[in-house]
Amino acid sequence: MSSQEVEALVVGGGQAGLAMSEHLSACGVPHLVVERNRIAERWRSERWDSLVANGPAWHDRFPGLEFAGLAPGAFASKDQIAAYFEAYAEKIAAPIRTGIEVKSVRRNEGRPGFHAETSDGTIEARYVIAATGPFQRPVIPPIVPGDAGPAQLHSSAYRNPAQLPEGAVLVVGAGSSGVQIAEELRRSGRRVYLSVGPHDRPPRQYRGRDFCWWLGVLGKWDAETPPSGAEHVTIAVSGARGGSTVDFRALAGLGIELVGLTASFDSGTLRFAPDLGANIAGGDANYLALLDEADAYVERNGLDLPEEPGARVLGPDPAGVTDPVLELDLAGVGSIVWATGFAVDYGWLQVDAFDESGKPKHRRGVSAEPGVYFLGLPWLARRGSSFIWGVWHDAKFVADHIATQRGYLRQA
Repeated sequence: MSSQEVEALVVGGGQAGLAMSEHLSACGVPHLVVERNRIAERWRSERWDSLVANGPAWHDRFPGLEFAGLAPGAFASKDQIAAYFEAYAEKIAAPIRTGIEVKSVRRNEGRPGFHAETSDGTIEARYVIAATGPFQRPVIPPIVPGDAGPAQLHSSAYRNPAQLPEGAVLVVGAGSSGVQIAEELRRSGRRVYLSVGPHDRPPRQYRGRDFCWWLGVLGKWDAETPPSGAEHVTIAVSGARGGSTVDFRALAGLGIELVGLTASFDSGTLRFAPDLGANIAGGDANYLALLDEADAYVERNGLDLPEEPGARVLGPDPAGVTDPVLELDLAGVGSIVWATGFAVDYGWLQVDAFDESGKPKHRRGVSAEPGVYFLGLPWLARRGSSFIWGVWHDAKFVADHIATQRGYLRQA
């Protein structure tokens, strides 16, 4: 077991930790990055086999390195993303130690800094950056008992259709993960039910530009707070099979049976809220509003981008709206995949930096506990904060804040 002192301790060796390391090095801050598994481990072992990035390669990357051998408009596979971060760590010579789990971090008594207990000894640090990101603890709502019959797993444990037992599959959650998993299962020949809740549904492309480009030029990536009531609304977007707009009507046409929000379970029967029509209509409204803003931007700036009137043709409502399924006998369902998101887990960070519900208290990553910082969380500073490119810019702000604090201490 070892013991060492560092100026800054970065906990997490994924996209947030590597971005933090680059900017700390640029600011001349000595630091150490510790990762309990491998670099970008969640991309390797907590994603399904066919997963690709939801943004094109020109967008979903750090500014200092492009994806090797990948066209700018292509969508990187999960293995390519993991390899990308390994290459980036080497490029910036990140001082990273893998296979080290941080068990606890506490503020020192009567002296500056923090004391970290790890699986390989202790670390003393003046600053601690929690760069573990938002995907720490899979969330499965306590609706269906474990002994109800179907196998149940979170989307982070799903790998491919062959993994699941025989029978129909219910996918709960209509964000990027749920939609892509449901479609993959249906294309494999499975009977699939997809439980659709409230969501945003941007176009994959419009008038020859990817939605990532549109959100950029329209200033939406830089939005500092989500619209009221939309803090947890999921985004249905996909880069699968070269990228296409998520269209629930098309999914229904493929044979996926759409149902509303999964509400309750009793005596072998799962019940759904009668809200499928409202949820699809809400996603359509979000989609059409973005087209309106894009058209206005084109006209205002005199851009020569081809018109696309067909993008506004939505087609008839799917059968799940006109003849809703409100109950499902689970006797014929072999498995349930819960694409219901994640919760943060900062049990190891034992400092006064959290509110009553356990959420980090911070401003742009600078926590309420002096010397502690957060990075990689959704809406940390802006809408793009949890994306690869967004976390890089947030890390610069945090590193600059640390450098400024070090400057003050040198005057003490």
